[in-house]
Amino acid sequence: MNLTSLVTIKKLATALCTIAAVSSLTFTANVYAAEKLEKESLKLGFIKLTDMAPLAVALEKGYFEDEGLSVQLEAQANWKVLLDRVISGELDGAHMLATLPFGTAIGYGTKADIVSAFTLTLNGDAITVSNDVWKQMKPQIPMKDGKPVHPIKADTLKPVLEKYKAAGKPFNMAMTFPVGTHNMKLRYWLAAGGIKPGFYAPPEDTSGQIDAEAMLSVTPPPQMPATMDSGTIVGYCVGEPWNQQAVFKGIGVPVISDYELMKNSAEKIFGVTKEFADKNPNTHKAVIKALIRASMWLDAENNKNRNEGVEMLSQKQYVGADYEVLANSMTGSFEYEKGDKRPLADFNVFFRHNGSYPYYSDAIWSLTQMRRWGQINEYKPDAWYLETAKKVYRPDVYMAAAKALIAEGKAKAGDFPADSETGIKPASAEFIDGVSFDASKPNDYLAKFAIGLKGKQKVVGGKVVE
Repeated sequence: MNLTSLVTIKKLATALCTIAAVSSLTFTANVYAAEKLEKESLKLGFIKLTDMAPLAVALEKGYFEDEGLSVQLEAQANWKVLLDRVISGELDGAHMLATLPFGTAIGYGTKADIVSAFTLTLNGDAITVSNDVWKQMKPQIPMKDGKPVHPIKADTLKPVLEKYKAAGKPFNMAMTFPVGTHNMKLRYWLAAGGIKPGFYAPPEDTSGQIDAEAMLSVTPPPQMPATMDSGTIVGYCVGEPWNQQAVFKGIGVPVISDYELMKNSAEKIFGVTKEFADKNPNTHKAVIKALIRASMWLDAENNKNRNEGVEMLSQKQYVGADYEVLANSMTGSFEYEKGDKRPLADFNVFFRHNGSYPYYSDAIWSLTQMRRWGQINEYKPDAWYLETAKKVYRPDVYMAAAKALIAEGKAKAGDFPADSETGIKPASAEFIDGVSFDASKPNDYLAKFAIGLKGKQKVVGGKVVE
């Protein structure tokens, strides 16, 4: 072969490589243009609770990075600060109480448009009482093999309240935020046991203590054990690890988990402003893709990854509690009275049971409880509940993210709800009081409760009026 032939072959090879490279770049550019992220660097907020886990896992396992996102996670002092910073744009999104966006939707405290395309966790809370209150409750609690029979109902607490009342002492309990899940769950448990948790009458009265037998007020989650130990409160409802912390410190006893109270309820969601979602649809979908993968990892193969997840959460930049305290609830068990450790595999659910899908029915339940206690102080027709749920929950974004993961081979179609999913779960009576919830009939549901607003009732001048 002569030199001219060699040069010609080299030129041809170079030309072919150039054509291939240009074609590859053009293809890549086209794909990138279709899914170009509107915003690549994000700051996301959270409160130091176990159920922020999908955010930590998505960062630590590189799922955010896989989506082209540079994410900073930042702990917030309390839910009010977190919410205000999301609304102001200082945070691009955050770990939120599942009920929180509905408070902003109706303008309770703060008016804002928050949307959610992702449920971070089902369950994950408990109600804890002080050692002294537990000691007084125990005589009313049925026993089997020397241990209390669970679930423990609030009617066992009623004689304790009567003693406090006779002594002229208030019975103070804590939750984390007025329009928060912990408030709704604590109220539900108390009312199911015949104890009045009080009404709201906004804007005149936002204490939530009108006609209350148990006085509920706000305490940030990490401060709850110390606040109870000081005697300021005698019990609280919160997520982990702050119930198990009371057990480890020997200062209190979790009496019921929310899984026993109301099976598989939405507890935390990932929320962004509607403005952020509208301006950054590809970025929003990318975040949801990463969170879905994190949730799948947390629930994979009977929780095989949970120990590694607990190690992540024990780092000070996340929850910062001792590994043993976090593992007590995250790895398939839950400790009530010290030494009384019981299996509770679904205490934290991140993905199974379609746990990360944003169901409208979960939203409607939250709204019924806000109506029940007067945060919504006017009658609303049934249709209003679904309309409001649809303003907040975005299953369309969730399913777009899911389908992208399926196309990439990172998930299977069977992992997610079918395209025919309506977002309304079947009616269920899996509540501690056995009252059946049908999301299509919210006013009928409210009418079933002995304690709480129903029909056209509202709170005026400190009294419930028809």
